[in-house]
Amino acid sequence: MRLHPSDAERYMWNALRGKRLGGLRFRRQHPIGPYIVDFYCASAKLIIEMDGGRHALDENAVRDKTRTRWLEEQGYKIVRFWNSDFLREPAYVIENILSVLNHMNVPALKNRSEH
Repeated sequence: MRLHPSDAERYMWNALRGKRLGGLRFRRQHPIGPYIVDFYCASAKLIIEMDGGRHALDENAVRDKTRTRWLEEQGYKIVRFWNSDFLREPAYVIENILSVLNHMNVPALKNRSEH
């Protein structure tokens, strides 16, 4: 587990924790199989990954693709954002997550208007 999250991860956690996003419970640094995902919503089987610059390197991109494929095969939906995108436009990223959740027809989200 990472002891020192990036600024983007800290800010994202602040947006997700305490059921702040659509009333849904998220966990951070959650283990799933052989992986630890950045943020996870069990009721939606949604994983949110925050990627820094190291994810742009070829060897990490291949590793990320393998990881994503395995998680999707287990029935999880994964959304990825660049740290820099979240730091520049956090509202856009949050709206994108809400849109994904709406398309997934998450029941708890339909009953809430806060975000």
